[in-house]
Amino acid sequence: MPARHTLLKSSRLACLALLCSAAQLPALAQDRIYRCGNEYTNNAQVAKSRGCTVIDGGNITVIEGPKPNANANNNTPSRPAASPGNAPAERSGERIDSAAQRARDSDARAILQNELRRAEARLAEARTAYANGEPEKQGIEGRNHQRYLDRVAELKAALTRAENDVAGLQRELARLNGQPGGR
Repeated sequence: MPARHTLLKSSRLACLALLCSAAQLPALAQDRIYRCGNEYTNNAQVAKSRGCTVIDGGNITVIEGPKPNANANNNTPSRPAASPGNAPAERSGERIDSAAQRARDSDARAILQNELRRAEARLAEARTAYANGEPEKQGIEGRNHQRYLDRVAELKAALTRAENDVAGLQRELARLNGQPGGR
């Protein structure tokens, strides 16, 4: 009898444990989710007052993004103070003094002129390589005319790109200099 009593006791404990775990299952299930425009809630009272719709077909996970910094315009240790010449232009209402703007324009002009010189050099190289559509044949191209035609087409495309680069840089410089016909 004592062995049967122990078996009964252990089976009762197992049933009790199973019942307790089954009782906790509804607590693990997610409440109904309501969509209110672009917001979601699981509060039925709030959803009813706003006229939200019930979301059917699965659970939803919403992860909140970082909160915007309330002191966005204040300098904090993680955000060093900007120098007067490099003040951020994103702040609306602030104007950059004319000397700083002239310096920026001068720097931009110098960069564009340097880039224009490099683009003109690439254009000259492309024109030399293209040789008016009749470059010299290289290696196997003497026997494989299609390979030669493919290379000529690539050279033509490179020449067109280089010409467009030069034209674009010249338009940008004209716009910076305030000349008409920049666009």
